[in-house]
Amino acid sequence: MNDNGKKQVPLRLSARLYDALAAWAEDDFRSVNGQIEYLLTECVKQRKKNGRYVSDDIDAPLDVTLPSDTRDKK
Repeated sequence: MNDNGKKQVPLRLSARLYDALAAWAEDDFRSVNGQIEYLLTECVKQRKKNGRYVSDDIDAPLDVTLPSDTRDKK
């Protein structure tokens, strides 16, 4: 463990998933790492609360679509 009590975990994400998480993190004023940690924490809380996964179809293939980024277009 690091001095701050956190473990480092290598993580590989698809580019589409990373882009979706990055956009969401930006909306929530978090880093991508902070967003992932927040989401995992919420999932663990939900699991402890009712003993079930957040969704019954959590293992379903990911279908992430992002709107075109209009910030760079003028």
